[in-house]
Amino acid sequence: MDSFKKYLSLAVLLISFCVQPVSAADIKAGAQKAAMCLGCHGQNGNSSNAQWPNLAGQQATYIVNQLKAFKSGDRNNPMMQSMAANLSDDDMNNLAAYFSSQKTASAGGDQALAQSGKAKAGMCFGCHGTSAEGKGQFPRLAGQHPDYLTSQLKSFKEGSRKSGPMQALPPAWPQKILTL
Repeated sequence: MDSFKKYLSLAVLLISFCVQPVSAADIKAGAQKAAMCLGCHGQNGNSSNAQWPNLAGQQATYIVNQLKAFKSGDRNNPMMQSMAANLSDDDMNNLAAYFSSQKTASAGGDQALAQSGKAKAGMCFGCHGTSAEGKGQFPRLAGQHPDYLTSQLKSFKEGSRKSGPMQALPPAWPQKILTL
């Protein structure tokens, strides 16, 4: 039994030397880098214009994935492609940490329309969470401008915006959601 403990201790020690340190995202560095984002995405990531999404409270994984897609050209938006072009992986992680840590403000919307669409929105909750708060790679929908969400759904439906999970949905789904 003593030899087992010695081998176990040795194994743990060896593993600890083999593990590479992971640098945590730096929210302060993200806040500094976010200055270039505020013109469109608003103070603390709460956009006042439905043309641009709110980033406050957004899933960090989603933000990083989108920035990488803009940088690589997989997601087409000339403004965002130029913004992401010079971002390092650390910059992306720091921006994501900053924006995901910010408090989400309501983007408004018609409460009666929201209530009538509640039954249809259930199809979104599997990926986007039961309160539309997002899950990992799936974005937060709660707090987004209704007009922004509508434009994105239209883009998915028309095929001008590509996304593996949304492309996998039956073609009728975006139309069902758009008729909320």
